[in-house]
Amino acid sequence: MNLTTTDMSPEALREALIGKVKEAGYARNGAVEDALRTVERHHYVPDAEPADAYANDIVVTKRTPDGEVLSCASQPGIVALLLDQLRPQPGDRVLEIGAGTGYNAALLAHLVGKDGRVTAIDVDGDIVDYARERVAAAGIGNAEVVLGDGARGHEPGAPYDGIIASVGAYGIPGDWLSQLAPGGRLVIPLRIRGSVSRSIAFERAPDGGWRSAEHAMCGFVPLRGGIADDPRSRIDLTGDNTVTLQSHQDQPFAPERLTGVLDQPRSEIWTGVTFARMESLEWLYLWLTCALPGGLRSMPAEQTAIDSGLITPMFRTGMAVPGDGELAYLAKRPGGHDSEGHELTETGVIGHGPHGGELAARVADEIRTWDRDFRHRGVRFEIPADGTDTSDPTRGRFFLARPHNPITVVWQ
Repeated sequence: MNLTTTDMSPEALREALIGKVKEAGYARNGAVEDALRTVERHHYVPDAEPADAYANDIVVTKRTPDGEVLSCASQPGIVALLLDQLRPQPGDRVLEIGAGTGYNAALLAHLVGKDGRVTAIDVDGDIVDYARERVAAAGIGNAEVVLGDGARGHEPGAPYDGIIASVGAYGIPGDWLSQLAPGGRLVIPLRIRGSVSRSIAFERAPDGGWRSAEHAMCGFVPLRGGIADDPRSRIDLTGDNTVTLQSHQDQPFAPERLTGVLDQPRSEIWTGVTFARMESLEWLYLWLTCALPGGLRSMPAEQTAIDSGLITPMFRTGMAVPGDGELAYLAKRPGGHDSEGHELTETGVIGHGPHGGELAARVADEIRTWDRDFRHRGVRFEIPADGTDTSDPTRGRFFLARPHNPITVVWQ
């Protein structure tokens, strides 16, 4: 008999979830898999149906009045990714930035064992109370949940063997770095620029700076309410919110300069750069957000805007580059087949506005540059010890200033 998820026990649902997480390439560490199997996620989201608690998706626990997510139980696959990157060991002291539901703290508590210690910190009192109650109800004695600005770390528990941010960040506060023990590791879902983010595991470099040990694409609810909050807003491009553009603190744009831009003349450029059917565009996105002054921004669209032909983006949530009254976004069309007969997709750029054609041409040039010179190189991230700007875009090196500590993105 085939059981539906509504018929399955929490234990069976948990096993099914672990299978999906591992199939996606996460929980590579056997200890992380064991933690996912041992810690009961439904205990931390008691108002959710068991099938929802064990779906590989977020469970929202707090929203703003207009629906923006403020807190949630993070997607288990991404949780496993961050834990894989942190590599906590028995006996470690770990600080978690962002308490959520307490589920991540419980996983960490399992990983560090009875001789380890986990501290989760959050800026919202109600989130702290909820996570604290859930952790206590589970009988976890080696984890605490405290109220405070996570961007300042938590000095009473320092030094930490690991600091892990369960929230998205733009700045990298010095307190996180200074509160790590020698050999400690910082794992942070970092917004690089625009709407492009990666989870990065930083370790100390020999020169006193910090260097990425590993990194992967991901996104998180942003830090807020403290010294390193990362406010985000949306610009209405159409006047009815059927197409919007995400705006960030690093490169704000006046909404009146872009509202109605999609009704202005359209330019279309095709680059000749192709991708295989399931190939990730994450490295192209990273290059464009570093190389272009406006960064690369998320451009969510209602299906009606696509069906009407108003926009023809690559995906329903498109990626766009804003200018001063103009906009260029990525598009796609069939690109033939490779030597083995696999379907290819060609990348294009659509521009709108008084100088939309010029902006689209600039974006297209950067796509070709990446494809020609950097597509097959690896990437690393650095926090330079002295904060010196050593950028050289022609060699694939970008220095990105930001609050607290700058970063350098290097194609190598």
